[in-house]
Amino acid sequence: MATENNVNLALATLEDRWQSRDRGLPKPGGVVVMGADYRGLGVVRSLGRHGVPVVLLQRGEHKLAVLSRYVTRVVHWPEETNDLDFLLRLAETEKLEGWLLVPTADETVGLVARERDLLATRYTLVTPPWETLRQVCDKLALHRLAHDLGIDQPWAFCPSSPQELKTFDCRFPVILKPAMREVSNPLTSAKAWAVHSRQELLDRYKEATSFMPPELIMVQEIVPGGGEAQLSYAALCSEGRVLASITARRTRQFPIDFGRASTFVETIPDPGLHDAATRLLAAVKMTGLVEVEFKRDSSGRYRLLDVNTRVWGWHSLCARAGVDFSYLLWLLARDEPIPELEAVAGVSWMRLSTDLPIALQELLRGRLSLKEYFRAFTGRHDSPIFAMDDLAPGLLEFPLMIYLVARRVWRKISGGSH
Repeated sequence: MATENNVNLALATLEDRWQSRDRGLPKPGGVVVMGADYRGLGVVRSLGRHGVPVVLLQRGEHKLAVLSRYVTRVVHWPEETNDLDFLLRLAETEKLEGWLLVPTADETVGLVARERDLLATRYTLVTPPWETLRQVCDKLALHRLAHDLGIDQPWAFCPSSPQELKTFDCRFPVILKPAMREVSNPLTSAKAWAVHSRQELLDRYKEATSFMPPELIMVQEIVPGGGEAQLSYAALCSEGRVLASITARRTRQFPIDFGRASTFVETIPDPGLHDAATRLLAAVKMTGLVEVEFKRDSSGRYRLLDVNTRVWGWHSLCARAGVDFSYLLWLLARDEPIPELEAVAGVSWMRLSTDLPIALQELLRGRLSLKEYFRAFTGRHDSPIFAMDDLAPGLLEFPLMIYLVARRVWRKISGGSH
């Protein structure tokens, strides 16, 4: 049962979140999941297991979630379309008025946040407006905010010209990273580039400015340490108040140094993450799901790295550990009580297809033993793809990956022949 405090927190954002109700929309009768990759699959399964109807929007090559038995129906989202017009029409043609709209990628979070006023006339939204999200999605704004709040973080610098880089005093190596990642380019795809000398920094900066504005390029300190120091605080919030949370160690990631995605994660008890994360979330009055990434340095300080304002890759682990964030988001959207929950420590999550090559590298470097690796399969363990009650995605993941790789290779070969 929820405490009175939980109920009050769940009601805290009625005026903002239920502006769509004021326009005559009903309580959400289901959920529209905007993405069919493994993150979308986790959302689909969570909601489907609780009997919540799910419409899945599938776009591009990602199709894993399409295979789930928990999808009520699949709607193809064309690449060449006006996204806002598509979503507004979809609510009418598919009879989805009032349904909860859940973005699962940076691009779709940005779309929903920026077009919030119009989308709220058709859907229930828990995604905050862009004015709120920009404070943490824009890395420069996040850096300034963390500084004002006294939250430890790596130093960062946004040069206005190559001349500034020539005289900028720093110790190498450093990283070059994008301030925003909504648009795909070589730097956003890599997440960051490590540079080991002044000349390499100048060369890489020139390369980056060839496909993105200089004001979106940052130079940042590298915080030493491996997977044992990569930590996350994940939460469901309402107007900056944390309703449920979990702490985890992102032990392995792909690529190893600046991972675009975690490959092996474990829940841990680490109350030290709580203070900095909750101060940050309160300052921006965050609502919805959020993951705050830290790295613990050699002195034990938690250094803020990043904030994800959409479902994170390992979020299905949280349900296995006792905090089912996707379902809790559904309860929040329907103005239902949020139960008091305590996460179980020692639960692990592994995406085998991406973790295996990383684990092999760690084994060869002597940073991982076979005993440690196989121990992950003996305890409480979650897979983002394989599930006994939903077999098709797990059985078809590898054939689908082979097909996609072969198709990309063929496109390069055929494109090069013309």
